[in-house]
Amino acid sequence: KTYNRIRYEAYRALRKLGLMNEQGKAKVQRIFNTIKATVSHQNNIFEGMNIRYFGPVDGHDVKGLVRILQDIKDFKGPKVIHLITKKGKGYKPAEDFATEWHAPGKFNKDTGERIEVKSGKKTPPVFQDVFGSTLLELAKQNPAIVGVTPAMPTGCSMTIMSEEMPARCFDVGIAEGHAVTFSAGLAREGKIPFCNIYSSFMQRAYDNVIHDIAIQNLPVVLCLDRAGIVGSDGVTHHGAFDLAYLRCIPNLTVASPYNEIELRNLMYTAQLSNKGAFAIRYPRGIGYEYDWRKPLQEIQVGTGRCIKEGKDIAILSLGPIGNSVKKAIENIEQTTELKVAHYDLRFIKPLDEKLLHEIATKFARIITVEDGVLKGGFGSAILEFMADNNYHLQIKRLGLPDYFVEHGSPQELYHELGLDEEGIEKTIQHFSQD
Repeated sequence: KTYNRIRYEAYRALRKLGLMNEQGKAKVQRIFNTIKATVSHQNNIFEGMNIRYFGPVDGHDVKGLVRILQDIKDFKGPKVIHLITKKGKGYKPAEDFATEWHAPGKFNKDTGERIEVKSGKKTPPVFQDVFGSTLLELAKQNPAIVGVTPAMPTGCSMTIMSEEMPARCFDVGIAEGHAVTFSAGLAREGKIPFCNIYSSFMQRAYDNVIHDIAIQNLPVVLCLDRAGIVGSDGVTHHGAFDLAYLRCIPNLTVASPYNEIELRNLMYTAQLSNKGAFAIRYPRGIGYEYDWRKPLQEIQVGTGRCIKEGKDIAILSLGPIGNSVKKAIENIEQTTELKVAHYDLRFIKPLDEKLLHEIATKFARIITVEDGVLKGGFGSAILEFMADNNYHLQIKRLGLPDYFVEHGSPQELYHELGLDEEGIEKTIQHFSQD
């Protein structure tokens, strides 16, 4: 505080003497920077750029921060305040185990004991653990496979591989663009990187995906965790845009698994493919298959499948939301005479054009369902195909609307958006009557 006061008073005095033109300011700035560096025994990059630097200071001392802000609020020019904080500050278990307590769920605040919500029945694994276990399984079979993640090894379960193969897993810190470019470099040297980034955070690396991977046509496997609605993390974490922003990039395959078994098979397929980058998007949380450890099988790139035959309406889905479609069809066929067909496309790029031609010649009404934005997404890709091939069908698209979906549990949000089995069932009923 004393240093800043003396500096400010000296500045005012020199200004009165008419010595504070641009050249004079630069000289005085260098003098004061030298004095400050001598007194503090350190230099810093901000002072070198003539940006006033204050710190480091205790970021948990609120009253102290108020005093500092009061002291410097009238200083001219850009300023930097360097705050030091501790993750979990004020709660001992969170201070000691910051990563574990990043998203602890319910816990006893007095003891720090986690509270497990027991439903009394066995549940399938989360998609993240299936990814982590499968990555380790593939890495044991193929020495070229490596894992890359930007500060998300626990969240994406890459820790399963890193615990056994630490030299083949790379956590590059909170730097998604670097994770992608680093993966491109690894691929260029013959490695097969599985680069796991949350769907919402992959947006930060969009330029890197295009320039460093796609243009060079490098075989990087992009694993987009937390795709679709994620619930409690809210608007910043929903993986709403990946289908729309990835499918327009050349040299890129984009797929989404129906369940955990399909996730394993897509990962297996991706590491066999040598035709550019391969993006796999999958959701956060519990999956659908108890018995998911099936033998790995290669899936022909760009092929969908018929899950259920029908004659009145065809529903085309992409990814795990197809499980809600399946239940909606079962419910509606119990109460009506409708016979609804269901197709899991698996790939948005390339599309299964042979299957789409069959669907277009067989059905007059089609519903598309996706866990991503409607504008430019899966439904848009289907509309483009139908228009380009001169099919004139009634098509209804279901997906995320053109606004940012707020905080809420996945169940609540899917219900509000009409994307749970009840909402899909209502859409089928109304569409069949139009």
